[in-house]
Amino acid sequence: MIGVVSVKYALRSLLRHTRRTILSVIGVGIGCGMALLAKSWIGGAAEMQIRAISESGGGHLRVVPEQWPITRENSLRLVDWETALEKVKSLPNLRVAAMRARANGLLAFGNRTAGVQVVGVDPVAERRANRLVSKADIEGRYLEQEDLGNVVIGRTLADQLDVEREDDLFVTLVGREEIQSAMLRIVGIIETGSREVDAMICHVTLRDIEEITGYVGPGEITILLDDYRLIESRHRELAGQLPAGDVVITWKEVNAALAAGVESDRGFTRVLVGIIVVVVSLGIASAQLTAVLERRTEFAVLSALGMKGRQVISLVVLEALAVGLGGAFVALALGGTGAYYLSTRGVNLAALVGEEFSFSIGEVLLEPYVFGDFGIWLVWYALGVSVTSTMVASIYPAWLATRLNPADALRTG
Repeated sequence: MIGVVSVKYALRSLLRHTRRTILSVIGVGIGCGMALLAKSWIGGAAEMQIRAISESGGGHLRVVPEQWPITRENSLRLVDWETALEKVKSLPNLRVAAMRARANGLLAFGNRTAGVQVVGVDPVAERRANRLVSKADIEGRYLEQEDLGNVVIGRTLADQLDVEREDDLFVTLVGREEIQSAMLRIVGIIETGSREVDAMICHVTLRDIEEITGYVGPGEITILLDDYRLIESRHRELAGQLPAGDVVITWKEVNAALAAGVESDRGFTRVLVGIIVVVVSLGIASAQLTAVLERRTEFAVLSALGMKGRQVISLVVLEALAVGLGGAFVALALGGTGAYYLSTRGVNLAALVGEEFSFSIGEVLLEPYVFGDFGIWLVWYALGVSVTSTMVASIYPAWLATRLNPADALRTG
């Protein structure tokens, strides 16, 4: 069979120039290993940012009034929050659903004031949905379900107002009919480690914000899933079930700036991998072109014996495929090892840039550690990049091999 003969001949040709073959395999492996590392790092960083956004209050998905994505108006409330909550709780892979209502306000203590967004929360769900509550240091306590007239604020706000726990704050909020005011007692002060984030934390219960503002019901239902890779499928599933007037949006619409950054990083990875494929292809093409020119007489003899052009092409392509598979193995040994290290040990950004580095963007509290992505995808990615590079590189040498004139090649030989 010509297939078996072609494979044997291709392997013999590779083994005849062992040094060149080994160098080609190592070159492909190093290039593809770099692609694996880049993919692992960017994938891990993207997952970290998505997790930070979703767990800092943004959620993977969010049910909001249909006008909210356009106006971002805090006075908007869900049209039928009870039905919406029932549909959300029926979603597979749901970790937690947290209801919130927001209002723009002003906190005052003595002659000191601070503008703030007051957030009405369900305390039980908020502890599970918001890392600013569950993982931060709290002086005092967080809100309880039955609390009335109590507030939890961030450390920066407490410093600005020069207040302590058990002090009473005068809060002024924009209500349904007019400006409304109330006295709230501080039961807890949250310190996240970011002064920017701590300046934005002001939580009361949903019942308190309803009574003060006159707006009934929550303005949003924030949804956390077990796996962020399910966001798109759950978004499509929930979109057709919500009552008219309410819509579901993803974290990308909640925090468009950070979403653009994540997409930019992914785009950079694609460009980097493309550059690596081109560089590796050029290197392999050069090596294969040299091999074809050195074997002009062999190809001429094979053609004279009746081997067709497509069979000559298959010889060159098989050699490239063998180099590509070897390169994938080297890439997994090098890049896979690096990706495993990134996924298990991570990189401490604080150690790299110093303590002055801010691990927050707006209300989003980022983690100082970035862990790389690691999984079975490494095998398919290494094979894809390596084999693609070498197969593309074999096109011109294979075409040139079919263009050789047997008589001229034998005469030259």
